[in-house]
Amino acid sequence: MKPLRFLSRAVIVITLLTSAACGGGDSTGNKPQQIDLRPCSAFDPATASTVILKDAFANLSFDGPVALLGHPSEADRWYVVEQGGTVRTFSGSDATRSTVFIDISARVSSGGEAGLLGMAFHPDFDTNKIFYLSYTGPGSPLMSHVSAFVANDSLSADPQSETTILNLAQPFVNHNGGGIAFGPDGFLYIGFGDGGSGGDPQENGQNSHTLLGALLRIDVNQSDSARSLPYSIPVSNPFAGSLNCASAGGCPEVFAYGLRNPWRWSFDRDTGELWAGDVGQDAREEVDRIMAGGNYGWNIMEGNHCYAGDGCNLQGLILPVAEYGHDEGNSITGGYVYRGSAMPDLLGDYIFGDFGSGRIWRIIDAAQGGTQVEELLLTGLNIASFSEDRSGELLVLSYGDGRIYRLAPQGSAVANTPKRLSETGYFQPSDPTQPVDCFVPYQVNAPFWSDGAQKERWLGLPAKTVIDNVDDTDWQFPAGSVLIKNFWLGNRPIETRLLIQHADGQWAGYSYEWNEDGSDALLTTGKTVSINGQDWIYPSRSDCLKCHTSAAGRSLGLETAQLNATQSYPDSGETQNQLIYLDEKGLLSTHLNAPTDSLPILPDSFDASMDLIRRARAYLHTNCSQCHQPNGPTPLSMDLRYGTAFNSMDICNIPVSNTALDIADARILAPGDPQRSILLQRMQRRDRFAMPPLSSSLVDENGAKLLRLWITNQTTCQ
Repeated sequence: MKPLRFLSRAVIVITLLTSAACGGGDSTGNKPQQIDLRPCSAFDPATASTVILKDAFANLSFDGPVALLGHPSEADRWYVVEQGGTVRTFSGSDATRSTVFIDISARVSSGGEAGLLGMAFHPDFDTNKIFYLSYTGPGSPLMSHVSAFVANDSLSADPQSETTILNLAQPFVNHNGGGIAFGPDGFLYIGFGDGGSGGDPQENGQNSHTLLGALLRIDVNQSDSARSLPYSIPVSNPFAGSLNCASAGGCPEVFAYGLRNPWRWSFDRDTGELWAGDVGQDAREEVDRIMAGGNYGWNIMEGNHCYAGDGCNLQGLILPVAEYGHDEGNSITGGYVYRGSAMPDLLGDYIFGDFGSGRIWRIIDAAQGGTQVEELLLTGLNIASFSEDRSGELLVLSYGDGRIYRLAPQGSAVANTPKRLSETGYFQPSDPTQPVDCFVPYQVNAPFWSDGAQKERWLGLPAKTVIDNVDDTDWQFPAGSVLIKNFWLGNRPIETRLLIQHADGQWAGYSYEWNEDGSDALLTTGKTVSINGQDWIYPSRSDCLKCHTSAAGRSLGLETAQLNATQSYPDSGETQNQLIYLDEKGLLSTHLNAPTDSLPILPDSFDASMDLIRRARAYLHTNCSQCHQPNGPTPLSMDLRYGTAFNSMDICNIPVSNTALDIADARILAPGDPQRSILLQRMQRRDRFAMPPLSSSLVDENGAKLLRLWITNQTTCQ
């Protein structure tokens, strides 16, 4: 076995994939400025599905889109609800711009799970111009509002036309739900979460005397003077006889309860049945068919399992139609029963997704009582919502990149993912852990914690393409790019991970487990193996994209500040700044045009000669910010990127609304007090409260020591 050559830093290598044989250069051995090499053809497992996602509106993107609605009668006009408080409109698949339909951002409290969350057109919108918005507004506690507004026409509405229909105090900042829609019965349905925190501490889910943890149904066309309400109660509501929430039975507005956080629900356009995705707590996500008076089990049940452990009373509870575990995703996004014509094999299936993993599933023949779940796609997107067009075809909103995709047929499925690493063609037959000779090494300044493993990394680009480095923070790569990372424990290779951007522009991750003699590695997923006395976790495909988030540009370490360092290059034997080298090779879309010492640079987190604050911030940037940044896949608004000003990180003295770990007066970061700082305390755990929440079995003791020292010295929030 060859000795390990890279010990203290992750080493990454670049290659370009072209139609030429690997070797490059001319007959004299001189390297061209634009490297033109191809070690292999990248396989494309995107063809392993009968459906694909296509960019529905290629010229448009949005800021935190959470809902998409079509105009009630005007063909091809769409409305996109942005979490920050605006609704934008556009018309046609070839639209080049959108315009603001309404902007209520000044009255919206946005961030995490709060914000402008839902929109519904009145069934008589064409004549009365009334529509409804559901949003959270500032206050202590946070307030949810459902209000009516009046449109001027299909292009604009007056923010000052607001008439409040319903207000609801939110005891915590998460689980706001916020979906609204008119049912086929003409009534307005409203969804709210259980009030937040973790585990439903106020027991709202099982309390029919609160509007929290429930789906509500009201009639907005007439008021109720007896109850002093600006709406009336449908007589078929399960507690319609109640005067108010304090009356026997429950709140008259409640249609169904026992929900944790119904994030996206819809009506089957053929049958009128109501389907919902209910976000789980620690282990299970669920799909529910909602019926009047139904109790859907939270917090007695999480999915089909007793939440508090073995044994619970199921009497009177309605169990989910389907569920999945957190090994496949961690935040369900409800979808639709498919009623289109483009994909006849899906007719009558319930299509839904997951915000965290980007998976899209179907429940086969759901409309006929089917419960079998089948995965359709692993998209790599933060799926915020689904939508239907007029013909019943489905669209998908991607929160991270702000784009809208259409679910479309692809044809026969052909699965062609290589089962062995040697079959990819990326590596040398004589040394299967190393790539072919046309690779260029590079290193990152602040490495990611990987349970003490040493790493080597490589990158491949299609021929005559470049890295888009206009954004210093998140470099963008062309379709066909390949990232490779080797992991070593001692002198033994244990894992190789591939992250590939396929022809459809979507990223996918694959893990290969090395055999003991280091001769080859087999494709694997979601398993834990004891190696050299420690548990090594091989991630599932969905796990890869939970860390390589779209908000962080997927590639993570490939950014200006990480690569602004010198590297020795084997092709020339010279040492050179990596940014200069890549620029001279013609691999960057934008020339540097500045000395490297004036460009962003991340310090090594464990170089004690450097500033403590900068080192701690670099650690958070590398290990945490891929999820904890704007548009990231977490319910919190914290921003742990290196370049964010400390007082804008939204962590200092911020109370903990979820997972306080029984720590009195816990804060995300308590100035000068590491013991009350959840940021540190969760990092020091490896249970269900651990951070990072996956693919690590060992605490980074040096990293914890660094953050403890930083928090101790950070005595104010300035």
